[in-house]
Amino acid sequence: MTQTAPAQNLTADAAVPAFKRVLLKISGEALMGPESFGIHQDTVERIAQEIGAGVELGVQISLVIGGGNIFRGLSMAENGMERASADYMGMLATVMNALAMQNALESIGVQTRVMSAIEMTSVCEPYIRRRALRHMEKGRVVIFAAGSGNPFFTTDTAAALRAAEMGCDVLMKGTQVDGVYSADPKTNPDAERYESLTYMDVLKNDLRVMDQAAISLTRENAIPIVVFPLAEEGGVVGALTGQGTFTIIKD
Repeated sequence: MTQTAPAQNLTADAAVPAFKRVLLKISGEALMGPESFGIHQDTVERIAQEIGAGVELGVQISLVIGGGNIFRGLSMAENGMERASADYMGMLATVMNALAMQNALESIGVQTRVMSAIEMTSVCEPYIRRRALRHMEKGRVVIFAAGSGNPFFTTDTAAALRAAEMGCDVLMKGTQVDGVYSADPKTNPDAERYESLTYMDVLKNDLRVMDQAAISLTRENAIPIVVFPLAEEGGVVGALTGQGTFTIIKD
């Protein structure tokens, strides 16, 4: 496993973003803030400010947000619910989170579009790839909701898929810690933090950054993954410019 300073992997100029077009993956749990369930409005607004700062740099940003703060399909399936139905319920939770983020972004003047893989035209646009590309070219933040529209696939896989479809330069995953560790640093003080990894490092060592399908998709399409602390002030801009703390995953 290679260990290189992250700034060397990206750019040395804090004022210039290293990427033109990015997909930002946010877990549903990130929207809970200090709560144990649901959407914490102050937290959503803080994350929106972080994204807005990235937009001000001239970066084209798209989002995929999980739904685990409202409903976790896999957990319900483990408790006896039919898996496909549970996953569809989880997809609907991601639409709720997408609308909450859209509201927060537009309240600070950031133009957005929510595009759902499950058609619900009275609430948001259906996902059409060429239309999504056009929105991004016009500087709008596109929020992809309802995962890939298929059960048995996670929002991590949906994020990797959309990043490939949009021709993104990078997939950025915001987490509660400052990168990838060999174990959970919250429970294991001896966990090792990695500055950089290869896709195969992640797969062989089962580091669980994202699921295996997502890692394979990003590897096949040569899309680097940047894992950064979303809860840290300036975390998004730091990852975009190479001046923050993060782990980068690439070949």
